[in-house]
Amino acid sequence: MKLLTGNSNPMLAKAIASYLELPLTDASVRRFADEEVFVEIHENVRGEDVFVIQSTGYPANDNLMELLICIDALKRSSARRITAVIPYFGYARQDRKPGPRTPISAKLVANLLETAGANRVLSVDLHAGQIQGFFDIPTDNLYAAPVMSADIQARFAGRNLMVVSPDVGGVVRARALSKRLANAPLAIVDKRRERPGESEVMNIIGDVSGRFCILVDDIVDSAGTLCNAAAALRQAGAEEVVAYVSHGVLSGGAVARVESSELSELVITDSIGATPAAAEANKIRYLTIAPLLGEAIKRIADESSVSSLFD
Repeated sequence: MKLLTGNSNPMLAKAIASYLELPLTDASVRRFADEEVFVEIHENVRGEDVFVIQSTGYPANDNLMELLICIDALKRSSARRITAVIPYFGYARQDRKPGPRTPISAKLVANLLETAGANRVLSVDLHAGQIQGFFDIPTDNLYAAPVMSADIQARFAGRNLMVVSPDVGGVVRARALSKRLANAPLAIVDKRRERPGESEVMNIIGDVSGRFCILVDDIVDSAGTLCNAAAALRQAGAEEVVAYVSHGVLSGGAVARVESSELSELVITDSIGATPAAAEANKIRYLTIAPLLGEAIKRIADESSVSSLFD
């Protein structure tokens, strides 16, 4: 087994390698003067089971091309099996046609990965579960919920917990976390905008008065939804609001928005590397998923069960 990484999240790749007690494969992933990606592998990988660790966060297109070219280089080097380990699967929000003449970009990315030569895909908290069906190769979707629930139990044991979904679409995810927290009660933020240009109306489904609320979501991008939901929960009488999110995209002014919000803390996994602003923020804390990914990689290599990780 060998581990190879691009430039998207070297800290996570090193942590996974440390967990598995394996060195990262010696390779160069660099740019030509015109920004074309060039990959050169400096070790023999013939007949090896190779795992390419690469998130496709910002800059999404550069990181995606790095991943595709790494896979192609491994295929042409006669690697036995190539697994694309994509902690954050970019383009996942484009998983259907929201209107006429629009793409399904998540399916296109799946096709690109298969054409490049990937034999298997491993990801964490895909935005939509049906993306697994976009692939004709084995695809494992890991869940960050066990890591989050362990952290919540360690830090907030004894608090009057309530798990909250920031929108109707995230109810399944929130319910899964609430089950891990001894069936903590569940609330939903119902977000509505009657007309374009009008502010959103937040309705809270559930009694959050006096509760320690845990907002749970898979992606925080601009952080507008989370911050608005936190404000609505506090207005409805919530004692405190903390958010747990799998992927911290944090684009634009998201960090500043979180810092000035009603959130006490935003906890995100290291599926995407921390930006300088996020690393210095007082309200943002990172949880590592390196042991989760490392254990899944080990089980795939050993041909043992990955799903039993979540039993």
